[in-house]
Amino acid sequence: MFPAAADAVPRPRSPQGPPPAKQRDSFFDNAKYLAIVLVAVAHSWEPLKGDSRILEGVYTVVYSFHMPAFIVISGFFSRSFDMRPDRLRRLITGVAVPYVLFETAYSLFKRYADHDPGMDISLLDPWFLTWFLVALFIWRLTTPIWKLVRWPLPLALGIAMLASVTPDIGDDLDLQRVLQFLPYFVLGLVLKPEHFRMVRRRSMRIAAVPVFAAALAVGWWAVPRMNTDWFYHRSAVQEMGAPWWTGPVMVLAMFGSSLLLTACFFAWVPGRRMWFTALGAGTLYGYLLHGFLIKGAGFAGWFDHAWLQRPLGELFVSALAAIAVTVLCTSPVRRVFRFAMEPDMNWAFKKDAVDVARVRERTTAPREMVDA
Repeated sequence: MFPAAADAVPRPRSPQGPPPAKQRDSFFDNAKYLAIVLVAVAHSWEPLKGDSRILEGVYTVVYSFHMPAFIVISGFFSRSFDMRPDRLRRLITGVAVPYVLFETAYSLFKRYADHDPGMDISLLDPWFLTWFLVALFIWRLTTPIWKLVRWPLPLALGIAMLASVTPDIGDDLDLQRVLQFLPYFVLGLVLKPEHFRMVRRRSMRIAAVPVFAAALAVGWWAVPRMNTDWFYHRSAVQEMGAPWWTGPVMVLAMFGSSLLLTACFFAWVPGRRMWFTALGAGTLYGYLLHGFLIKGAGFAGWFDHAWLQRPLGELFVSALAAIAVTVLCTSPVRRVFRFAMEPDMNWAFKKDAVDVARVRERTTAPREMVDA
């Protein structure tokens, strides 16, 4: 789901010849694939949960950690981002351009598939899942600032807490989500590889079992008592009709509980190469494309069948969503949609003076050697 520039670790250099190609870390590819499966499955539950307290409880538990897990990994792989021209170009072509294309495509899809003539194309008002691209663009663009300040995580938490009590932020660019999810990205920036190794120990895998069991019990208990909008991080506390002081408190509470479940999720992610490891490189494709399937099924009324509201029907829809998003992460699908997700836009950018100098040096070096 994230640009792959930093998803690799270098191999030792060979004593002769150029350094070998970088090798991707299987753990992070596995984590991204499993997280995108959870995202797709949770989206398929939204039209089904209705009055089902069990499904609603499981839904809230999954929602409490699947996006934080994505965002933490995104922050971790943004640690090397700076304002170097090649990285800015990649940010534009890998995040900003896909946002423009998919926000336009989703708006047109809703207008015509859902027969909604009032659905306008507005790049300032992300619809459904495109908000994440806006957030990733802003977070990554501000990465040099977070690397500069002394206490980045407390500062990010403070910003999220203030955002939760500031309804005047409005809906433009889904800034409530951008700011309230910001601490997870900043946490990823400050994490080191050894922190991920710590949560992958056998003791953590064992401890994750009772933690998730307790989370499911709390989720079931909280269904009639808690507003699920807290898990979306898209509204100020005043818009949810709660006292203002609950906003900062819930930001901290949600941050703590989400990180606990995220750590448990990482503990269960295999570190070795699996049959689905290669699909981790295509999670952005699965993320952006599966929304058409989920929303299209909803527009067509497929979720209205009564048998889908029963446990077997819910399991069937979950399996179908998992299979669909898996297919969308495969190489053939990536080749078809690469024009939108990874467009070649060299024509739109000036040549970097440093790159030009390097090319000139390579081309003139043999002549200088001959002259010598």
